[in-house]
Formats: sequence, structure tokens, C-alpha cells
Amino acid sequence: MSSLFPHRTHVENGEEQMLMAEDRGPDLIHPQDFGRQCRSSLANYHCKEEREHLIAHESLDYLPSHSNVYKKWLQEKTYGKEWDRWLLMGLIGTAVGMLGFLTHQIIDSLIKLKWDLVGNYLQDGNIHMTWLCVLGSGLAMVFLSSGSVLFFCPAGSPSGLPEIIGYLNGTSIQHLFNIKTFLGTFVSCVLAVASGLFCGPEGPMIHLGALLGCGLSQLQSDTLGIHLPIFTKFRNSVDKRSFITAGAGAGIASVFRAPIGGLLFTLEEVSSFWDIRLAWQTFFCCLMATFTTDLLSSSLYGFVYRGHFGFFEAEKRIIFWVKNLLDMNVLAFVPTIFLGMLGGLLGALFVSLNIKINKLRMQFFNSIPKLSLRKTSKLLETVLILVCTTTVTTYLPYFFPCTPVMSVRNYQLRNSSGIINQFKREISKYTCSSNTWTGPDGVRYSNQTFNQAAALLVENGKQGITYLFKRGTHEEFGYTSLCTALAFYFILSCWTAGSAVASGLVIPMLYTGALYGRIIGLILVSIFGVPTNEYGAWIDPGLFAAIGAASFFSGVSRLTISLTVIMVEITNDVQSLLLIMLAVMVAKMVGDLFNASLYSSLLKLKCIPYLDVEPFAHHRRKRLNLELFSARDVMEPGVRVLHLKESIASLAQLLASTSHGGFPVVCRPKPDHAEVFQGTIKRLELCMLLENEHLFEPETNDESFSSSHLLSYQKITVEKLPNLSRLTMLLNRYATDPRYQQLFINLEPYINKSAMSVQAHFSLQRTYIIFRTLGLRHLTVVDLQNRVVGVITRKDLMPLPLEMRLRLQLAPQNPDAGDQPLDSRLWMHS
Repeated sequence: MSSLFPHRTHVENGEEQMLMAEDRGPDLIHPQDFGRQCRSSLANYHCKEEREHLIAHESLDYLPSHSNVYKKWLQEKTYGKEWDRWLLMGLIGTAVGMLGFLTHQIIDSLIKLKWDLVGNYLQDGNIHMTWLCVLGSGLAMVFLSSGSVLFFCPAGSPSGLPEIIGYLNGTSIQHLFNIKTFLGTFVSCVLAVASGLFCGPEGPMIHLGALLGCGLSQLQSDTLGIHLPIFTKFRNSVDKRSFITAGAGAGIASVFRAPIGGLLFTLEEVSSFWDIRLAWQTFFCCLMATFTTDLLSSSLYGFVYRGHFGFFEAEKRIIFWVKNLLDMNVLAFVPTIFLGMLGGLLGALFVSLNIKINKLRMQFFNSIPKLSLRKTSKLLETVLILVCTTTVTTYLPYFFPCTPVMSVRNYQLRNSSGIINQFKREISKYTCSSNTWTGPDGVRYSNQTFNQAAALLVENGKQGITYLFKRGTHEEFGYTSLCTALAFYFILSCWTAGSAVASGLVIPMLYTGALYGRIIGLILVSIFGVPTNEYGAWIDPGLFAAIGAASFFSGVSRLTISLTVIMVEITNDVQSLLLIMLAVMVAKMVGDLFNASLYSSLLKLKCIPYLDVEPFAHHRRKRLNLELFSARDVMEPGVRVLHLKESIASLAQLLASTSHGGFPVVCRPKPDHAEVFQGTIKRLELCMLLENEHLFEPETNDESFSSSHLLSYQKITVEKLPNLSRLTMLLNRYATDPRYQQLFINLEPYINKSAMSVQAHFSLQRTYIIFRTLGLRHLTVVDLQNRVVGVITRKDLMPLPLEMRLRLQLAPQNPDAGDQPLDSRLWMHS
């Protein structure tokens, strides 16, 4: 079996299969090749994680093969107003909305249950028993959370947003849309957040939304053996990616109640292929997801019906609702610029630190040879993270005094009445007692007291952000509690990200930014005092907490448009829109000076081949101008080609000796004419053809092949081979039995006659744009006579292979030239 499909072979006893360059599939990114690229860009990191699963990433075609059988299939289809497409979008949005509601309900219920168990110990001041109970319940959740992804998910590790981005860019990732992956990710997500780890459900919800988009649109599952005969026209790459994109946007819309933000997030970060029709459909899907979540949340809390079904309360619907909008002053732009710079710096530091932690994590775990021991070690790491997190959140507040909450005051306390009610929770009170007294200034203070560190650390991140965003609470939190929470939350959330649990980073990013934003606001209050008139109302720590949250989010993710809209939707603070926009822009520009975004860095770390919008190639620290190079400079020469009619034996031998994912097909227009490019055919299509012996015929003229012998488009178009062992047996027989040398198959009805090709002298810059924009898997290179001279695939356009080949073109012809400067026309101006 391995000889017939070398790109699927296994590595045993640490011995890696070595493929010769001419035999390696032109559309495959082999782990060894891409590992070299990772070493260059990520400080000697190599793709052991990919070798662990023995996967060579394959590319995906965005458009279907434009063959004769495809055109015949299209003629049989009836096209109306595509009501079924809109119906599916609505169903996907509804399903994602229900899943988002269920996720929040389970997380809130588990958190409430966990802290109800320790309520009596907190009131008695028994911190040790509190820590023991919280740790015990958290450990039970973490064991299940980590175990569900390590031992239940087919991939054996948590996947999320980077994998979705890579898939929608055109890279095939195994087990990404598996029913077991869905169940394992959901269980791991809710338990990880509820256990007390510093993480959120946003990243996994994007993955779960994409999973629902894929499953509901395709309505087939190899794991469950389900292949429903409805919506079959959507079982193609273009529609599948459209529904996955809409599902991912609906995941963001549901978890944040931000439909426009979900739409823009998919446009800005997730999807590589976008058009106005997909925008409308994603808009509708996000609308249905948000509406479903709001409708269910209006009357259900903790799975108990509370009444008021269909009544959307602003305080419930807007997750970080800012009640009091402040009048702005032009002076507010000065600290906003500083917050943007700080967000860019801290965001770049967070990305760098997280990537270094994940590199060390991968190197350590991959050094463990036994798979079961490796997975157990990953589980123990999450246990260690939880122990550290629980110890910090339980013992640290013990060293902070109780702070009174005033019940009667002028401006600021009338606006903080909501926070007084929230502080009635036992968690925020921690070990503080209730009493009432009158201060020396004659002001009567409330009997409500709370622990600042407990409110910031012990509460879940979502509740802590709500506290920090509150307006008119100028002195509720002091420097010590804010700085302490910032330091521990920054480190622990950075350590948690990438561990063996399905977790998101949006809540930690917002929380971290809100902490240092409120510190800046508190500094302004210390300098200028609590404002007493409307002209100084902008000096509010809550306002700068929201701006800081946006700046850090942008500094880590480098999002701009979608982030601004999401911040407005989750706070309802339209008044500070310009300040948020400014902070986001500054943070992105500062962060880009140091490194790439977190998601781009994770794509490289996980060795997922991703083609960016613009190609990047450097030589001697200068960026190359690809308009000065041609397609021949990066193509793979010596390509194996097929003819319109091929013998069965030669096809079987070709598939056995190579791992190419596709082949150019050539023909002679006239007997005395050279062979010219006709189209391409995929490896899987050849395999499906060879499984049907009724297509084999002795060599005759082309007219003798009747249409009744044709294999239908549905049968020839598959994502993977249905029975690999049977095909292996057939190909071995075809290659050894002499009678199959006299049998031929007509490939003309099955070749992609609209396959793209470029001439060898075609601009490399424009070649890259064509390849990436059309979502190609193969791009054939021809000469002036239309003869095939090479093929360009995804691996040829990745940064390191691109740079390596272009350096050969730039090498000085004179060996005595040394390091003389090259022609300045080769460089783009910085």
C-alpha cells in the first residue's frame, strides 16, 4: 500500500520516508520541506508535530474541475432563486446560536456550582479548604477537558482558528471537520473555561460554528456512515467553504451578540475568498445566530425558565453594557495614543512569549517517544497550569484588605449602583464582613464591602471585564490590585494558550487590555482629580479600560475594522468610537514593527501552509520585487504528463511511483505537431477511473467511446478514496498483468479543460496573484508553443522555497565577484 501512495505512508521507529524531488507531489507540502521553512522563521523549530501524525498537507482546488462530465452534470441541474442556500444559511445560524446559548449556560452553571460548594468556607475564612475544594472541582473539569481532545478527538490535539484560516486558504487539514472533533472541542471548551483557567470560549466557538456550517451543508459523515441524498449540489469546494465561512462568522456573532462584528471578522481574518453574495449570506447567518442566542437567553438562565420570553433586556443582551455614555474632549486623544502604543508593545510581547512557550512545549513533548506517555504529559501540563492559576486566584486576595462600597454619594456612585448589586456575590466579597458606618466627612457608607483582588481574579474573566468597563467608578480599584492582576493574568493566560484544552484568547486579551487601560485612567484621576463637571467627564478609568482592551486585542490579533465594530457592539458605547479606532490603528502599526499577528504566527508554528495576500521574499534583508522575476524561476521542471488516451498499466505504474496530486494532460493537434497543453486531471480522479474496469477498452479511435461508458461527475469527484486497500490490490494487478498493457482509457471527458496556465516568462508577482486569487492547486507553465515546461504549486510559492529559488537567480555569475552589491533594480523601496 505504501508503494502506491507514498504521500500517505507511515513513519515507524523514527525512520522518515525520503522522497526524491522529482517524485514528490507538486501540490504537497511535505513535512520535511516545510520544517526547513519553520526552522528559518521560527528559530530552529522543526515540524515534529506534523511528522508525529505523518501528514503531508495537501492543497485544495477552490473551483471544480471544468470537464465534460461536469458540464453534463450542470445541464441536469435546475437553478431557481437558490432558496435552499438561504435556508441552509438560516439553519446554520440557528444551530450556531443554540450552541452558543448552550455553551454560556453550561459554563455559568458550572462556575456557580463550583463556588457554591465553597461559599461556607469563604464566610468562615477557611482559605485552605476553599483552595482544596476549588482545586478539586477544577481538576475534575480539566482532566475531562484535556482528555476529550487528547484521547477522543481524532487529531489528538486541540484545533481552532489557525486551522480554519488555513483550510479556507486552500490547505487540506485532516480531521478538522469530524464529528468527534466537534464533540471533543465542545466538551473541552466548556470545562476549560469553567475550571478556572484564564481562557474564553470564543476561539473554539469559531471552530464549532465552522463545523456546523460544514456538517449541515454537506449532510454526510463517514464516521457515522450518513450520506443523505439532499442538498447534494452543495457538495463542492466553493459552496463548502462558503458555508464554513458563514458558520465561523456566526460563532463570533453568537458568543459576542455582535452580528456585524462576526461578518467583518470573517472578512478581515478568516476567509481568503470573498464576494458580495457571500457577504449577504454570512450577514443573514450571523443575524440568525445572534437572534437565536438572544431569544433563548431572554427567558432561560441556568436552564430554568424565568419568564419574559422574547423580551430582550439591554443588560442581558449587551455583554459589557456601558450604561452611561460620556461627553468626549479632544484631550482624550492624547492618552488614547499612548494606550495604542502600549497595546502594540504588550501585544507584540504577548505574541513573542506565547510562540516561545509553544515552541518549547512542542520540543519537549515531541522528545517523548511513546505516544500514550506524550499525551499524558500534555494532560499533566494542564493540571500544573490549573494548580498555579487556582493558587493565585484563591490565596492572593487574602493579602488584600476589604474595600467599602459607598451607597450614597454624588455623581460617581449613582452611576455605580449596578456594580453594588453585582458585588453582593460571595465571590467578590471573599472573606469580607458586612457592616455600616459613617465617615468623618459625614457620609454614610454602605455595609457592602468587597475584595478588589478577588473581584478581579476569582471571578471569571467576563465578569471582571464588566467591572473594569463600569463608568463613574473612579476609585473602586486601586493601583496594587490592578497591577497585580495584570501581571498574573498576562503570564498565566499566555501559558494557558496552546495547552491541551480547547480554549480561546479573546476574553484574556480584552481583560489584559482593560487592566492596564484602567491603570492609565486611574493615573489621570490621580493627577486631575475626580471630575466635577461635564467638561472633565472623559477622565474616567472605565472609558480607558475599554480603550485599553481594544488596543491590546489589536496588538495581539492586528485586527482593525472588525475589532472596532465588535467593541462598539459589546459595549454599546458609540460615543468613544473615534477613540477606539485611533487606539486600534496605533496598536496595529506598533505591533507590526516587531512581529506578525498571533494567528499568523500560529499558522507558521503549526506548519500550515498559508498564502498571504501579498508575496514576501527577502534577500540580504531587502525585499525582492517579484515583478522582475518570471514563473520559470520558481516552477518545478521535469513534470510527468499524460495523454488523452493512456494504457491502464502505465497509469498504475505512474500512481505507484509518484505522489503527484495532479498531472498535466497533453495532446497533438496534428500528427506532425508537438504535444501541447490540454488540461489537468487529479490523482483521485484517476484512482476512481481505474476502479471501474468497464471504462477500459482496446486502443481504437476516439469516436468509439460512447457517452454510456462515462463515469458520472458525482462518482469521480471524491475528497478521499473510499477503499484504499481494494484500489491497492487493483493497481498491483494492473501493473503486473500483461493484458492491461493493451487496454486503454479515454481521459478526455474527465480532464479540466479550463485549467490555468501561464507562459514561462510571465511575471512572478502576477503569477502569485493569479494562484492565490483563484485558489489554484496546480498552475501549469508552458512555453511559447504551449508545451508544458513545468508546474507551480503552493509549496513553490511559500516564503522559504520562493526565497531559495530566487537567490539562485541572484547569485553572481562571476565566482570572483564576492559580495558585490547587486543591481538596485532588484529591490523594492522600503
